[in-house]
Amino acid sequence: MPKFFVTNDQIKDKSTIHIRGEDVNHIKNVLRKKVQDEIIIGNKENGVNYQCEIVQISEDEIFCKIKQEEASEKEPNINVTIFQGLPKAEKMEWIIQKSTELGATTIIPTIMKRCVVRVNEKDEKKKKERWQKIAEVAAKQCGRDKIPKIDNFINIKKLCENIAKYDIVIVAYEDENRNSMKTEVKNLNLLEKEKLEIGIVIGPEGGFEESEVKDLKENGAKIVTLGKRILRTETVALSMLSILMYELGDLN
Repeated sequence: MPKFFVTNDQIKDKSTIHIRGEDVNHIKNVLRKKVQDEIIIGNKENGVNYQCEIVQISEDEIFCKIKQEEASEKEPNINVTIFQGLPKAEKMEWIIQKSTELGATTIIPTIMKRCVVRVNEKDEKKKKERWQKIAEVAAKQCGRDKIPKIDNFINIKKLCENIAKYDIVIVAYEDENRNSMKTEVKNLNLLEKEKLEIGIVIGPEGGFEESEVKDLKENGAKIVTLGKRILRTETVALSMLSILMYELGDLN
């Protein structure tokens, strides 16, 4: 059944939902839904789902009656934040789409020394809005109950300041050859917490500067190898997320 997302202000008296914006055209003209047809609507802010019946279709708004409320069941039991070294635009879009499908909670574009792409402040807002839309479309497609947040751009210094907020921050580094992802995941399994907060840091196309890895390590991040082969930046998030979801999340 098709799924759409709304915010709290679109839910009236826990009985009616008003759909506005681009979704109206999609429901009317692409899916060709009619009055009495049913759709699933998710609340962006708390992950609650509503089974709804369309009761009225106007030019720019669709009114739905809530038939049943359902708690979130499709979100993983770990929160994973991806600090992605800023790659070229098409790669970032791919990373956001696939990371959404695999269960990432937050994606933070991170400016590093070897980033090929440079974005000025004026363009940051536009890119963030576009990427957030990509995350929403991907969340609809894969049936997520929550849309991953595309957060503000940060740099390595700011990232280091935030490491202590997580249960662990893992950095995939091609020059590390001792400490493995497997070891750090085993250590996480020993933490008896209801919901782990995990950060993963991924370098851009050019990789990390040695000084960046040093700063991350000194601030508490765990530096790991993902194996003998060097992965492209757009492959790393998928690899690390898959491992974490299998070992700690909703696939175990």
